Amino acid sequence: MVDPEDLNEPFPQSWDDLVNEFGEIEENIRKKKRISRKYESNHLKDPGQRWKWMVEPKYKQMFNEIEQKIQGAIGTGKFEWVDRRVFDQVFDRMTLLGVYKLMQAGEIGQINWPIARGKEAHVFHGLGVDGVIAVKIFHTSNAVFKNLIKYIEGDPRFGGLKRKHRDLVTVWVRKEHRNLLRMRKCGLNVPEPMGIHQNILVMSYIGNEERPAPRLRDVNIENPEKVFEKLKDFIRICWHEAKLVHADFSDYNILWHNDEPIVIDVGQAVSDKHPHAKEFLVRDVQRLIDWGAKQGLDFELAEIMYDILN
Repeated sequence: MVDPEDLNEPFPQSWDDLVNEFGEIEENIRKKKRISRKYESNHLKDPGQRWKWMVEPKYKQMFNEIEQKIQGAIGTGKFEWVDRRVFDQVFDRMTLLGVYKLMQAGEIGQINWPIARGKEAHVFHGLGVDGVIAVKIFHTSNAVFKNLIKYIEGDPRFGGLKRKHRDLVTVWVRKEHRNLLRMRKCGLNVPEPMGIHQNILVMSYIGNEERPAPRLRDVNIENPEKVFEKLKDFIRICWHEAKLVHADFSDYNILWHNDEPIVIDVGQAVSDKHPHAKEFLVRDVQRLIDWGAKQGLDFELAEIMYDILN
């Protein structure tokens, strides 16, 4: 059992220093591989040397076990793109403990590169038992979730909310997980949730072998009217059957994959019993109409609201 107090302690050394000391990326591929082999050889001789700055033996052991599985995030091995600020921003001690637990449970096999970056979370390309996965890691080091409290308070599924930042993050992740489950149960086209722990959500990967699926706003749609109808049906089914409102329905939060729209980022979706549910519903519909207008479609808010509510 992890002591909750341990999770609040800062690392005794910054991750930039750690990576600079042991994982500096070389421009010359052959030289990098040669250094890597030498480094691994030294590691086998003294597996605890790299984590000598960590006081607790249990953490040294844990980091030795998961280091190779998160080399994409660290920027060592074959991953040359790395922005080390990503590692510092995302992988604090609480998150690494969560990653370790999910690896032990078989939910995560490897974490590679970031495929999406936002104020609330980073999404990483990863590998699981059955292939490629998306690992969404919510930030624990900023206060952005305080601005999202209105999407949690008033939702009858999440009563007795504490206002500590870590609690808000945990509730937000649970909320997105439950929203995904409910939407998929109603046949809605959203990612499949596969695992959850604290600030980490494991989902199905949307994309191909070369790249993640693009956002709807970044693609040219041949038949926008057909897509508009599908998105309108999403809002309607979400309201009547899933009893939810997405509350941030825009072309930023819709992916385009295999000629189908896939709605993502459902953490802010609220129950239809939320005091602002109808207000959020109208806003979602208006954003859909705005997207349609960019595609040359002309719809009135009252017309589309009537179709959705009836």
